[in-house]
Amino acid sequence: MDQAPTRPEPRTFEDLVAEGAAVPTDGWDFSWFEGRATEARPSWGYARSMAGRLAGASAALDIHTGGGEVLDFALAAAPKAPVLTAATEVWPPNVAKATALLRPRGVAVVATSDGAPLPFADATFDLVVSRHPLRADWPEILRVLRPGGTYFAQHVGPASVFELVEYFLGPQPDASLSDRHPDRERAEAEAAGLEIVDLRAERLRVEFYDIAAVVHFLRKVVWMVPGFTVEAYEPRLRSLHEQIESEGPFVAHSTRHLFEARRPGE
Repeated sequence: MDQAPTRPEPRTFEDLVAEGAAVPTDGWDFSWFEGRATEARPSWGYARSMAGRLAGASAALDIHTGGGEVLDFALAAAPKAPVLTAATEVWPPNVAKATALLRPRGVAVVATSDGAPLPFADATFDLVVSRHPLRADWPEILRVLRPGGTYFAQHVGPASVFELVEYFLGPQPDASLSDRHPDRERAEAEAAGLEIVDLRAERLRVEFYDIAAVVHFLRKVVWMVPGFTVEAYEPRLRSLHEQIESEGPFVAHSTRHLFEARRPGE
């Protein structure tokens, strides 16, 4: 009779934390999390929907493109590409990564700074897209859109993955729970002069299967726990590791909303 296979030894807290701390954080490629964490996807399928919008545009802008991964996917899936496509990004490592990925598709990637005006002339684009922008600068979006042009984006909603945030930071003030609320963003967009065509929101289940995934996530999505380091949060990390080992994955919920707005005019 063949000998039963030996089960691998469980990995130590130290090994898992070291692995999560060593993974590069540039770009918005989340493939490293496969088998370590899961997040349900919104029903509207943003990247594929973006591909359809790109096919009907003559000039398109992707704001806060990250490493360019979503735009690259959408352009590859689109039946045809706009004559002009540009993208902006604020983080230098992402600018370099997006440039390398998108240049073969003829996309101009422009480095910008958060809060600065968009470096484009008025009414340049008939389509502006963005997946998870740091914030939506509604007056600037209106300015660079042509009359009749569309803003089509997926935003992070209020209190996203707050179960994890509050595990490390404790209960958050009520004001933070309304930040990024779709109703507030609708009012801001309308105040800037945009017409809201569609606005849908969903709450989605997130599961972290090991502490390496938690460490990498908090290093990558830096605004979740500002100033996060393994050293500063080692006791909470160790406690969470023990909880996952004994009880199973840590469960949180992300919030997303689909935004479609239009600049009035023909």
